[in-house]
Order: sequence, then C-alpha cells, then structure tokens
Amino acid sequence: IYLIIYYRALGLVVVIGIAVSGALLYSITTLLSYSDNLTLTLSGVIGLIVSVGVTADSCVVYFERLKEEIRAGRTVRTSVEKGFKRAFRTVLAADFSSFIGALILYALTVGDVRGFAFFLGLATLLNVVTTYFFTRPLVVLIGRRSSIGEAGFLSVSRGLGAGALTQ
Repeated sequence: IYLIIYYRALGLVVVIGIAVSGALLYSITTLLSYSDNLTLTLSGVIGLIVSVGVTADSCVVYFERLKEEIRAGRTVRTSVEKGFKRAFRTVLAADFSSFIGALILYALTVGDVRGFAFFLGLATLLNVVTTYFFTRPLVVLIGRRSSIGEAGFLSVSRGLGAGALTQ
C-alpha cells in the first residue's frame, strides 16, 4: 500500500511485478514438486518471503534512479531507459551477492537451511528475469504514454526539490 501511495503508477508496477514473480515461482515449484519430488517446507516459505523484499527493492532502486534522471532535467522518456541501465547494474550486484550467499548456504548446510537457500537462490534468479523482462518494459510503456508518463503522475517529482523541474 505504501508503494502505491508513494510511487502512484509505479507502485502498481511493483505490485504487478511481485505477482508475476510469485506466479513464476509457484509454477516452477509445482513443476519441481511433480518431477523431482521437491517439498516446500517452512524454511522454503521463509526464502520466498525474503524474495518478495528483494523484488520490491529492485523496483525501488530503479524508480529512485528514474527520479534522479528527471531531477537532472531529462524527460520521462529519456529517463526511463537511462535510469534502467544504471539501476540494473545495482540490481545485478545485489542479486549476485544474494545468490552467492544462497549457493554457499546450499553447499555447506543440510536439511531446512538448504531449503531456504534453494528457494532464495531461485527467487533471486527470477528477480533478475522479472526486473529485465517485465518491470523495464512496463515502465517504458507507461513513460511513453503522454497522459500517464507525466512526472507528477509517476510520482517522480517528490523529494529533493524536483517539483520545480516538472512545472
């Protein structure tokens, strides 16, 4: 709810992105449970819950970079692509470190902690896919529509004196 209030249209992108990521995770988990006898335990559920935060964080990194680009005087259309290129490097670095942690946990532990590590690693990989193939194209589409792509409706004019740039 906070993301929708703060980011407006972009907050809806976060909610839909989390739903898409959840649907992908559910599909993969269901497939693995039928083919490889994967069992979702409480620790696996915790890994999935942590991944929701990782997905939301990736969107926030992108949206804040988008705000910085608009504050620098660029148009929304230009900011969407330029902001994503810069933000995606940060998202990749964060997801890479999370994935390495999941790999180390998976390799060095047994039992429930291994389930946590598996689902955290899977969700981290899906976060990169969702960010690149869902969040970016949807924000590009929103930014191209003149009625929606205004800086005020995207809520990118909030904070740090950016309001003067959007008038």
